[in-house]
Amino acid sequence: MSTIESSLPTEILFKLQPDTEHPHGLSDWDFDSLFTVDNPVILNFHGYPQLIHHLAYRGTNHDNIHVCGYKEKGSISTPLELAIDNNIDRFSLAMDVVNRVPRLQKIGKIPESADRMPKLREPVRRR
Repeated sequence: MSTIESSLPTEILFKLQPDTEHPHGLSDWDFDSLFTVDNPVILNFHGYPQLIHHLAYRGTNHDNIHVCGYKEKGSISTPLELAIDNNIDRFSLAMDVVNRVPRLQKIGKIPESADRMPKLREPVRRR
């Protein structure tokens, strides 16, 4: 399984495109060696997930690439609340991995409706 979690400089994003589309793009072989051809890949992108999907849509393993990111959901009172509301906090990312990696699914899937962080979220909500 491939996991990448970081803020990527803009020029790195161009690498997700095929080398036939952009001079800094990856060859098919390079893309496949980085993202595999058949394993789940979960990216935590500190931006709009659609951008990553748009840039990488021609990749062999595109259907197995899941991107978490900003969804413009709710008002923001703290950076932690932003992460929780957009499902990019560490707990949500770990749940995503368990639910998408076949080897971990043998342990059991975590329901989508699971209350992700009730004790942590309570002090964050000050409304």
